[in-house]
Amino acid sequence: MHRLLTGSLKVDRLTIPIVGLPPALDGTTIIQLSDLHYDGRRLSDTLLRQAIEATNQAEPDLVVITGDFVTDDPAPIYPLALQLKHLRSRAGVCAILGNHDLHHRSSRATITEALTRIDVSVLWDQVIYPFGEGLAIVGLPEYWSPDFKASRVLDQVPQAVPRIVLAHNPDCAELLKQWRVDLQLSGHTHGGQIVIPGLGNVSALSAKLYSSLPTRTRNRLPFLRACYRVMKHWEWSQGLYQVGDNRLYVNRGLGTYFPGRLFCPPEVTVITLVRNLRQSVSK
Repeated sequence: MHRLLTGSLKVDRLTIPIVGLPPALDGTTIIQLSDLHYDGRRLSDTLLRQAIEATNQAEPDLVVITGDFVTDDPAPIYPLALQLKHLRSRAGVCAILGNHDLHHRSSRATITEALTRIDVSVLWDQVIYPFGEGLAIVGLPEYWSPDFKASRVLDQVPQAVPRIVLAHNPDCAELLKQWRVDLQLSGHTHGGQIVIPGLGNVSALSAKLYSSLPTRTRNRLPFLRACYRVMKHWEWSQGLYQVGDNRLYVNRGLGTYFPGRLFCPPEVTVITLVRNLRQSVSK
């Protein structure tokens, strides 16, 4: 996607206070990248290099990538991996897969294999402890996958242990309210891509309009239908939210679909975890 239709990269920073975070992990920095859609059209090599440079400059303790590495064909994962291997962090890089990473029958295996080669841990129904037992990182399967059964992995984590949950589609935050989730990191939405100041993102407005139309009219408006199908909770399109007792952060992603981005720049997120008994959040 041409730079004029994508815009300049933005580094967003937020601080998340976590109850029960061990003293040794106070100040832990996590970088989130999401929705690369590396296919030769939707993410330029220039923007990708800028995102990698911004990540490394932050000197993170952990890098997480929350899905949609490719768009349809999984083959671009190989040249993408050659660039992602330059990511640096103290505890490594972990990732989950998005809906586009499952487009073909071979996609999941191909993408997982390519990322594993460069020491990226692809989590699918897994919990890891990269900093020790005091903080769990949970990777859920793609929400639209038949494998999505959150209880299988979340029930493995003791209630007293803080946890960060990686889940590509933010819609699952509604279901995850029944578990402790100190921070859910998601993508999927691209932030809506086109945001009208004072009104919100066009995708959310389109989905709301579509749901209010008669069935006969709906069938004549495929663009509106597409927005409606992408997700249910467009109110969680980008940024930080409180969902029940849990926190959700939705990254705007790096890749861009036509017709481009407006007031919705591609994003690298720098997240700092701090010890705090309060439930408030700051950005």
